[in-house]
Amino acid sequence: MKSAVLLLLFVAFTEGLVKIPLFRGKSARQSLEEEGLYEEYKSKYLHNPELKLQRGLELSSVPLTFDPQITYYGVIGIGNPPQYFKILFDTGSTDLWVPSLNCTSYSCDNHAKFNRSASSTFQKGGEVFALEYVTGLVKGVTAYDTVLISDIYVENQIFGLTYLEVPFLRYMPWDGIQGLAFIGASEVGGTPLFNNMWNQGKIQQNQFSMYLSRSIEGSALILGGVDEQYFNGPINWIMVKEEYYFWTIQIDSITINGNTVACSTGCTGIVDSGTALITGPSKEIGNINGWVGAFSEGGADEASVSCSNIGVMPDVVFNIGGNAFNLPASAYVVPVGSGCITGFESGSWILGEVFMRHYYTVFDVNNSRVGFALAV
Repeated sequence: MKSAVLLLLFVAFTEGLVKIPLFRGKSARQSLEEEGLYEEYKSKYLHNPELKLQRGLELSSVPLTFDPQITYYGVIGIGNPPQYFKILFDTGSTDLWVPSLNCTSYSCDNHAKFNRSASSTFQKGGEVFALEYVTGLVKGVTAYDTVLISDIYVENQIFGLTYLEVPFLRYMPWDGIQGLAFIGASEVGGTPLFNNMWNQGKIQQNQFSMYLSRSIEGSALILGGVDEQYFNGPINWIMVKEEYYFWTIQIDSITINGNTVACSTGCTGIVDSGTALITGPSKEIGNINGWVGAFSEGGADEASVSCSNIGVMPDVVFNIGGNAFNLPASAYVVPVGSGCITGFESGSWILGEVFMRHYYTVFDVNNSRVGFALAV
């Protein structure tokens, strides 16, 4: 077991960069379908990706959304000696949290738990937090400890320890979440992990980037800059509109075969690695799905397509900052079971994994901008 953990934490340095391997686990949808529970959980825990991005809520009430398609995770260590956790690196939130040894929820039984007594550097925080989702909550307390990310030790890092979790988390491929949004989106408080890494001189540039592979292995979170082996051509930069909270950018329009199908007067969208698909207002998403030949059955909330039609389906083009980002059908069609669905669903505008798999994404904290380059 120890050797397996060390393999997961293997780090490659390239010109001062630190790379954390990311892996594609079995999605919650796959796990639930195997147990015959997917339809029950889908109706009980409505999927609303935009919920977690809402602000103006009380500090003790932080939205958490059920995203059954999310799959990517990396490994970090917390404490001294380190205790290892599978983590979703989420650019749509800010805080770090993992299950506590004291968590008695059904969902925690399936995940690693942090034992505060086993860490010599653990310090109590004491602030109570709750992440709320419709009929369920994640409750916990804050704490401080050393965090190991790759071979970098970040001292005195605030994080959350949950002792009560909503049941759907049992089926997520990760144990906890590390947010990578701006400090204004923090609900736990204190200084977020990436900010501490920069403040403590652990990285050379105040930016990070993500490469999301279609394979089980090969994805990476790169701290301190970009790695050119993961993309072709230039990085196209777009300024962030809301740099205190989320990675929000202006989308000029969305077109198919030269026809504007959505965002006709422009719209804002959030670049979010913690959302699996591309979301937007129901009417506009319906228009996109209609143009690509997708159909919904019986009022289903997802649009199906024939997997055999991928080769003849049109590109969906996101016009952003004077650049045309083409998304071919091979990128936006998602295999599900024995069929296929499109990677577009209702919500506010969010560019999730479907977009980020096709475009290597750079998050430049210093200059408040996002960069996209065609992924290899």
